Amino acid sequence: MTLHVRGTVLPEGEVRDLWLVGDRVTYQPVAGAETVSDGGWILPGLVDAHCHLGIAYGAKPIQSLDEARDLAAQDRDAGVLALRDAGSPYPYPELDDDPGVPRLVRAGRHVAPPRRYLRDIGIEVAAADVAATVAAQAKAGTGWVKLVGDWIDRSVGDLAPSWDAATMAGAVEAAHAAGARAAVHTFSEEGVEIMVRAGVDSVEHGTGLSLDLIDEMARRGTALVPTMINIRTFGTIADHARAKFSGYADHMLALRDRFPEVVRSAHEAGVPVYVGTDAGGGIRHGLAAEEMLALHAAGIPAADVLASASWRAREWLGFPGLTEGGLADLVVYPADPRTDLPVVRHPARIILRGRVVK
Repeated sequence: MTLHVRGTVLPEGEVRDLWLVGDRVTYQPVAGAETVSDGGWILPGLVDAHCHLGIAYGAKPIQSLDEARDLAAQDRDAGVLALRDAGSPYPYPELDDDPGVPRLVRAGRHVAPPRRYLRDIGIEVAAADVAATVAAQAKAGTGWVKLVGDWIDRSVGDLAPSWDAATMAGAVEAAHAAGARAAVHTFSEEGVEIMVRAGVDSVEHGTGLSLDLIDEMARRGTALVPTMINIRTFGTIADHARAKFSGYADHMLALRDRFPEVVRSAHEAGVPVYVGTDAGGGIRHGLAAEEMLALHAAGIPAADVLASASWRAREWLGFPGLTEGGLADLVVYPADPRTDLPVVRHPARIILRGRVVK
């Protein structure tokens, strides 16, 4: 069945008619199409560029494909129609073309240091095995690998890089040699500097970024996925750690408090910033709208937030937008999100792969 949608299409801001023929968009009229939306503001489907379908709330690995489908549905029903899974302990390639699941780009499992990461989530390897493990995980994913660049080191009582700088640079080289892009989890100042200068493709979180390093990211085109709603949980992390690691607790609070300025500075410097929630673990799925509002509160204009959550993010991940022949993924809002950003919490119509979801 061919569907017809009419409304103000962003980012151009023009009232247009779209026909959805199967999984593709055309601007050429198709006789007999069913009109499923008339009016409102139309965006290419939203993107959560950092989530984990393989991790249930509470940092527990899922045990079945049905669990992954359920988590994906929570995002889909919030208007998120493309996901980048930034590391999963449970493989689910069967869902790559599932018609009810958002478009997927997947990393393999997190590559992490021994005994310094969340239990049962990553593959924990010593420095000598990092490059080979990265190459293997590149094959397990669909174009990305995930590196844990730093974590608490209990022997020093604070954040510290996962491995030596040469090993971490070699991990990025191994990812690229395997045809994958590398994403790095990093909170600390030292960890993020090592990885940016090593040529990592995206920084996840990035609370330790300095202004000089932000300029280097802009020069290289390195992306930032700040996961701001996750950084807000640093207070709870600090509370739990304070009795044993007071320095770490203070460090985490300082990183949290300066982070909105870091994100705003990155945007102003021209660093590509994308919306990612870190859903799975300590953040529930379906909260992309809240991440968008957090980016706006940090000082990023609403129009740029929308781009970071929609058409620019889709282009970054390789999913065409609402162009002639593009993918039939769209969200319709009852008000203009450029002037009323909170409306992204309330999509009026969601269409995924040419099928009406809502």
